[in-house]
Amino acid sequence: MDDTLPQSVARHGSPPILHLYTFVPSVIVGKYQDIEAALRIDRCRARGIEFNRRSTGGGTVIMGPEIVALGLGINVDYPGLKKGVGGVFESLSRVLIRALDHVGVQAHFQPKNDLEVRGRKIAGLSAASEADTCLLFHTSLLVDFDIPLMTDIMNTPVIKLEDKGYNCFSQRMTTVRDELGRRLSVAEMIDAIRKAFEEEFTISFREDSPDEWEQDAIQRFIDERYTQEEWIFSHRHPRARMGVGQLKTRAGLLEIYLSLSGASIEHVLITGDFFSTSEDLHRIENALKWTSARRESIEANIASVWHEDMIYGLDVSTLTDAILLAKQNQVRL
Repeated sequence: MDDTLPQSVARHGSPPILHLYTFVPSVIVGKYQDIEAALRIDRCRARGIEFNRRSTGGGTVIMGPEIVALGLGINVDYPGLKKGVGGVFESLSRVLIRALDHVGVQAHFQPKNDLEVRGRKIAGLSAASEADTCLLFHTSLLVDFDIPLMTDIMNTPVIKLEDKGYNCFSQRMTTVRDELGRRLSVAEMIDAIRKAFEEEFTISFREDSPDEWEQDAIQRFIDERYTQEEWIFSHRHPRARMGVGQLKTRAGLLEIYLSLSGASIEHVLITGDFFSTSEDLHRIENALKWTSARRESIEANIASVWHEDMIYGLDVSTLTDAILLAKQNQVRL
């Protein structure tokens, strides 16, 4: 349904659509992650935890009945919405901060894409813009959370833990109920979010259900994407022996898989928990094929296709560092 929201706004004449809901126990990886590297799939299956890949970037999220999921389809030119990925995050984080304030929790936006309370994460923001001038904004807001489940089914790279300076998720995350010291219901949190949107944008919502056009679009996404192994297990570890470069950056965790043919890059795959578009990633990967694996050549080829926020929060030099790290590890194989 969420993937249909920006499509409906862009191509079906809909005003912005807000979708507030909860999940069955599930774990969802970001669009550019390797699901087999991110999750212990065998444990998910053993515990009856569903898993899939979403269409927006960012990292792995655990979802369930005590977490508010939010999908928003909106035109990027909508009044009050700042430009670019960073602007969208900043604008819509204000709504969520207002919603949390309504229930008695003081939060702030922590770039690149977190809402925090006293230094601990309470919501993660995500977005994708692949429907003309419309985007899908995603968030998951923790009313309550099962940390032992998260630690059991997730593979979290040591580099990410070290970078954030914590040894367990409980030191990094918080929930609405923990902050309030009482059992706020999910329905109350959803009401607060709706009220905050109406106040922030000076609008009023009307409840609605998908029409026939939207129902057809939703079914296509189910049939052609979310039930297909090609979607769920895309960006898997390459079968061939490739060097791996793993680098924590301002944009998120980069994982680069690279193979060499002589002194040239034969193949490169860019994965991680960042924000980009499939088109832009393919453009970078294609620009690097058969490039000399020297820094100046890599940087020049990336720069030839680069534009601002191509990978949100990343620059050409840092991406080159990650590629050279993968090259170094390929040489050692």
